[in-house]
Amino acid sequence: MDVASNLQTVKQNISVACKNSNRNPQDITVIAVTKYVTIERTEETIQAGITDIGENRLEGFQEKYHHFKDRAKWHFIGTLQTRKVKDIIDQIDVLHSLDRLSLAKEINKRASKQIECFVQVNVSGEASKHGLKPEEVLPFLEELKAYPKIHVVGLMTMAPHIDDKTKLRSIFRELAQLRVQVQRKQYAYAPCNFLSMGMSNDYSIAIEEGATHVRIGTNLVG
Repeated sequence: MDVASNLQTVKQNISVACKNSNRNPQDITVIAVTKYVTIERTEETIQAGITDIGENRLEGFQEKYHHFKDRAKWHFIGTLQTRKVKDIIDQIDVLHSLDRLSLAKEINKRASKQIECFVQVNVSGEASKHGLKPEEVLPFLEELKAYPKIHVVGLMTMAPHIDDKTKLRSIFRELAQLRVQVQRKQYAYAPCNFLSMGMSNDYSIAIEEGATHVRIGTNLVG
């Protein structure tokens, strides 16, 4: 299927999820995850009107970044190794995987601008997933005060790849509740207005539970 047709289906699903939860589809940002696709398929994605592009590997990101440059808004959604920060930080617009102080420190040292970051939270507690435990988030945010190049725009989580909708819903709901706790603190450097959660298999549920950014690969670009 071409990306434009896939996008129509995704938009219809978003519309239904927003209707179910009294939300506005305009408030949802679709990030096309292009990690396994070609430059040509990424071009097709941008032509279809999706300019938020997500990559999770340094090599794939740099190949596409150097090809498209400012035709896209660049989201880095994978784990970022501290030693790789210098190679990428001034090229990305948003980092979805801030999960440790050593990374914040390196970003603060290397970035020439303030970087929009999502703090990654391992809500499901899976050993295979990166991210802070929910109870670690507020203390972590307190420490980020020392790093002026870090601007925390939201929280991010990855749910397990399962069919249990009740379980998925509870994971997304927990992240949404955590965001409320953060917002009550009124940190100027961490307004935490957004929730990056939901992928191809579960984005409708994520939206019903408050997602503002959904990261869609398979169902959009293949």
